[in-house]
Amino acid sequence: MSKFITACINQPNHRDTKSGNLGGEIAELMDFKPLRFIFLTQYYPPEPGAASLRLEAMAQELTRRGHSVSVVTALPHHLGTGAKRQPWMVREKIRGIEVVRMWIWRVSPAKRFWWRLLNYFSFVVTSFWGLRQFSPPDYLLVESPPLFLGITGRLYSKLYHVPYILSISDLWPESAVALGLVKNPWLIRLTKELELSLYRHAHYVSTVTEGIRRAVMDTHTIEPSRVLFFPNGVNLDQFPALPAKASLRHKFGGAQEKIFLYPGTLGYAQGLDVIIDAAIRLRKEPDIVFVLVGEGPVKQHLLQRVQTEGLTNVFFEELQPVEKMPEYFAISRAVVVPLRKHPLFHGARPSKVFPAWSAKVPIIYVGEGEMAELVRKSEGGMVVPPEDGEALAHAVMHLAHMQEDSWKQMGQRGWQFVHDHYTWQHIADEWLKGIQPRPGL
Repeated sequence: MSKFITACINQPNHRDTKSGNLGGEIAELMDFKPLRFIFLTQYYPPEPGAASLRLEAMAQELTRRGHSVSVVTALPHHLGTGAKRQPWMVREKIRGIEVVRMWIWRVSPAKRFWWRLLNYFSFVVTSFWGLRQFSPPDYLLVESPPLFLGITGRLYSKLYHVPYILSISDLWPESAVALGLVKNPWLIRLTKELELSLYRHAHYVSTVTEGIRRAVMDTHTIEPSRVLFFPNGVNLDQFPALPAKASLRHKFGGAQEKIFLYPGTLGYAQGLDVIIDAAIRLRKEPDIVFVLVGEGPVKQHLLQRVQTEGLTNVFFEELQPVEKMPEYFAISRAVVVPLRKHPLFHGARPSKVFPAWSAKVPIIYVGEGEMAELVRKSEGGMVVPPEDGEALAHAVMHLAHMQEDSWKQMGQRGWQFVHDHYTWQHIADEWLKGIQPRPGL
């Protein structure tokens, strides 16, 4: 009975006010059958990153609607960080969600890809033990990448007769091949076969972009009706617009500087050299600086370029907790979001765009495809071609010297866009329409 009451409180309001169809609404609620989910993911808060935030938001939204969610994840290890001596297993509760964390082989991002495979496969093994800490759910949701975690999900599904949902935030092995991280033909063929097999046996496949959704359907391994959509979004309360902190601005020059922020992983896919290229062109502009907040495998390369060029308009800040990011948005003139030039990234939707818009900060998107169209549609920023430092420099100059009223209106339009389309509540409502109760429930 308590779950029925919870469902009544949290269900979206579908009442037809014209016809007064209250009876139909009550019947719908009486038919509500709460589902039990286990999320299997290598990344979950306090780990940073898009997948971590999205899965926590998904877990919270499902719970709010009367469903049950438990999580099996790895001990904190992002970028090789975490305790030196890790326990085998830790149980905890995060915002009401029961979480089991399992041991994982920690690897520095500077290590070669083969070392990272050890990181992935160590959790493939230990996570199965973590899954056994819970009774079998109605659905097992498996987050990829890493794709190899699907091996654990598939094995568990077969042994315990639990259907699994494969949640894909990045196409593997396609993205690894596009970035030059995987070149071995044997490994590429093997992972491709694994990818198609996981699609074929999944009860649902859930994707974060329309591009990934189309790519999955084009494999003809799963019915289109079973390919779901759960894009990156935002909790507007988590990333509010705040007053700028003078002490934080002072770290990067002072009150006069126009700060252009990049927050996130300093990785291969982002094509961050374009920011250094723009900084070189703008080195004589005394009021423009770039701030890169985060860690990643290309950080040393970027630092070396800045040092070689003698740039004083580029600052690096270590990775910050999610809770601190509104303070960085508050001092920013715009958030710069680049991606490398490659057809694979046409279907990308970098998650950092939505928190910036939530904080009413304009975007400069340096890329093509799906995200570029969203920026244009929202009118909450500017779009420039990928890997084009000169075009980025022009966009920076435009925003730096834009009239204050116009700049604020651009940020406001971005906020309105995510408010209308990309809050977690709205996204979860749409996603749940595609999930059916298991037969017999």
